Amino acid sequence: MADYSIWVCEYAYVKKYHKSGVIYGAHNQGYVKLPYCYVVIKGRDHVAMVDVGFNQKDYGATLATRFGVENWHSPAQVMAPLGIKPDDVDSCFITHAHFDHFGNVEAFPKATFYVQQREISKWVWVMSLPERMRWMMGAVDSGDIVRGVALAQQNRLVTVDGDMDDVLPGIDLRAAFDTHTYGSMWVAVRNDGNAESNDKWVLAGDLVYMFENLNGVDDGSGASGVYTPVGLAVGSQTNLVLATEAMMKAVNYESHRVIPIHEERLKDTFPSRITSDGLRITEICLADGDESRVG
Repeated sequence: MADYSIWVCEYAYVKKYHKSGVIYGAHNQGYVKLPYCYVVIKGRDHVAMVDVGFNQKDYGATLATRFGVENWHSPAQVMAPLGIKPDDVDSCFITHAHFDHFGNVEAFPKATFYVQQREISKWVWVMSLPERMRWMMGAVDSGDIVRGVALAQQNRLVTVDGDMDDVLPGIDLRAAFDTHTYGSMWVAVRNDGNAESNDKWVLAGDLVYMFENLNGVDDGSGASGVYTPVGLAVGSQTNLVLATEAMMKAVNYESHRVIPIHEERLKDTFPSRITSDGLRITEICLADGDESRVG
């Protein structure tokens, strides 16, 4: 029995992203393609998102240019091959507030947004610091934080304090504080609905960028299999390793069940297709009775 279908939807990409940004210590080792993606979860009369991308306007567009982002498409375009419209989305789980994850809240007017309270409050604190300390804001659009607070005015923001079970039936939120960001979190889907699930998926946000973060870097030293954290952390790589262990433990150390959203090679592991817009849809799993969108 599977309650939910899960798709990773690419909405833009960076053709050449420094490898050291995605794998700690991988200096002078060239570049990788970095897909920009969000996740669509459909089932049990819900359509949910893990992250919402960025809005390609104002400072979001400035950041996209700075990072070399190409081929941006709107959620309406990206989700159309799934037969889903942004208005269908009722819940959005924001893993962290970097611009490419939290910058498009206006595209989902009927959704309730879930984010860690610490993530919002700490970015407000960083925004108040002197200009000389602005390195910490390098991937954050302050306008996104303001729009996030505006969601609270509309009674559409839930600030989560740590872990939260059954935010939707069988879907849990798990905090990973002071890692990639101050209040990062990951999403676990118990797809058989059981408390002790035998069909669990973890949607890792930016706690994991690539398979190497989970399985280690095979450098000929025999060290493969050792967690290698991502390169960017406002917290610490120690906390990233501990978060990786928590995610892996949640899926009984079946690493293919921890989904790195930015990983281009998902297409080699799960059924995928490239749309007419040149963007990838990867089908992680299908709910009972649902039809493939990539077949």
